[in-house]
Amino acid sequence: MRGDFQGTERYVATPELMTAVNAAVTLARPLLIKGEPGTGKTLLAAEIARALKKPLYEWHVKSTTKAQQGLYEYDAVSRLRDSQLGDQRVRDIRNYIVKGQLWEAFESEVQPVVLIDEIDKADIEFPNDLLRELDRMEFHVYETRETVHARHRPIIVITSNNEKELPDAFLRRCFFHYIRFPDEETMTRIIEVHFPGLKRDLVREALASFFRLRDTPGLKKKPTTSELLDWIKLLVAEDVPPEALRSDDARTLIPPLHGALLKNEQDLHLFEQLVFLNRRNAR
Repeated sequence: MRGDFQGTERYVATPELMTAVNAAVTLARPLLIKGEPGTGKTLLAAEIARALKKPLYEWHVKSTTKAQQGLYEYDAVSRLRDSQLGDQRVRDIRNYIVKGQLWEAFESEVQPVVLIDEIDKADIEFPNDLLRELDRMEFHVYETRETVHARHRPIIVITSNNEKELPDAFLRRCFFHYIRFPDEETMTRIIEVHFPGLKRDLVREALASFFRLRDTPGLKKKPTTSELLDWIKLLVAEDVPPEALRSDDARTLIPPLHGALLKNEQDLHLFEQLVFLNRRNAR
């Protein structure tokens, strides 16, 4: 397999992720990416485009998004208003066709990268409604009676947070990869990308505290990679020494500036209770 994508200087990709990207490119299949929030799913498409020097088209899906919007929308309201005002534009219906991200990508002079972000936010029929277009790389514009063909088959990256099950017919057409949460070695490399030259003692103690926090039983929302980076940025800005993150009993320490890591009162209260119980039992 030809290994085109090797990550970038600002995006640390594991060998498994590199293999998945290059496999999807070789097979000309959409790459379906799942994983915990904060593991770089959305950023991946931008970094693929950057690494391969290709244009990027981003389609961020919402709960109200329809598959048709990725192709085009016909603005009938504007046309009616213009007709009432006597605007000559109404004679050409093309003036009221609004191109979607897929149409724009299909017209690209070079092979583009397309991100369909958080596909599981939309209605359950959303993925099925895109099957034909993603398979044949074409769609019909009924208002103008024309068929739009892709000049180049895009590299398509689709992300999902597992909010809904995706249809089997859709899954069959994708190459799937689950981004596992980074281990300590990978996380160290990620930190080095964002904070080059950071003291090793601080990195080591920060990671120990971070993973200790993630392993807390009953935590509602585990801190993510992006929240770790925010926390380290604060530690550096406040000049927090590595020893401030240490404890003889690791279970008795609430991390300084923990508001960057714990994002709801239930988790904060849980962590405080666990620290209190561990301290009492240690007496």
